[in-house]
Amino acid sequence: MQAIGLCRFSYPALGGFQVEHEDIEERIAYLYADARLEERFQLLETVALPCLRAQTDPDFSLIIVIGDQFPQRHEKRLERLIEGLPQALIHKEPPRNQREVMKEILNEARINPKEPCLQFRYDDDDAVSVDFIAKLRRAVADTQPLLGDNRTFAYDWNRGFVAEFGADGIAAVDMFRQFYVASLGMYIKGNCSQTIMNFAHEKIPRFMPAVSFSDPAMWVRSHNGFNDSRQKKVRPVPVAPLTAEQEQLFRDRFAIDADHVRRVFSAA
Repeated sequence: MQAIGLCRFSYPALGGFQVEHEDIEERIAYLYADARLEERFQLLETVALPCLRAQTDPDFSLIIVIGDQFPQRHEKRLERLIEGLPQALIHKEPPRNQREVMKEILNEARINPKEPCLQFRYDDDDAVSVDFIAKLRRAVADTQPLLGDNRTFAYDWNRGFVAEFGADGIAAVDMFRQFYVASLGMYIKGNCSQTIMNFAHEKIPRFMPAVSFSDPAMWVRSHNGFNDSRQKKVRPVPVAPLTAEQEQLFRDRFAIDADHVRRVFSAA
C-alpha cells in the first residue's frame, strides 16, 4: 500500500498560519528571513531527516513543498540535505490556499487512486520513531475488520517528547498528547479524494474512526524560536537536559544524535 508524507518547508500559503501578516509579501519576508531559515535548516538536518533515513520500512515517499520564490541558495541547500533520502522530492508552488494546494498535491501523488493509500503530515522540525511507517502498516492490517465502508480511518500514537535543541544539546520532557501532527497517520480508501490535509490534526477524530496507541517514544515535538503555534502567549513546557541514557534513547528511537545537534547548532 502506497504511503505518502507531506512536509511544508516554509511554504508561503494563503492561510494556514497562526502568525498573521498584512499581505503575502510580508509573509514571504518573514518565512525567508535568514535567521528563521537557518534554524529551520538546523532542525531539518538534525531532527526531522535522520529518522526518515533510518525507517525500518523504507517504502514511503515524502513530498517537501516550497514556494516558487524560495531563494535559490536555500533550495540548493535543501537539495544537499535530502541527498541519501531517495523517498524525498521537492515540489514548488506559488502562494495558494493552503488546504486546497496540499490536497491537490497529495491526490496527484497517488500512483493508483483506485487503490487505498496511507498518508501522514510531517513538520520540518519534528521527528517520528524509526519504526513509524512499519507500525502504521501493521496497525492498518490489525484493524482491517474495522475499516468496513469507512472512506478514511486515523491512527494516532500519543506518547513522545517535547524537546528543545541547541549548542548545548537536547533538553526534553516526555509527554502524552493525542493527535499531534507527528506519528499521526491516515488510511484513505480507493476512489476517495479526501486527504489528511482535509482536516485539522487535533480535530481528526470528529470526522472518522480513530485508533490511538500508547507505545512509548513515538515522536519528538520541537519547541523553538519560530514555532507557528507558539508565537502567541502559550503555557511554557519545562524541559531538562537529557541524561546519557536518554541521549541513547533518542539515537535508538529517532536517530537523533545529541553530538550532531551540538555541532550543527554551535557552527551557526
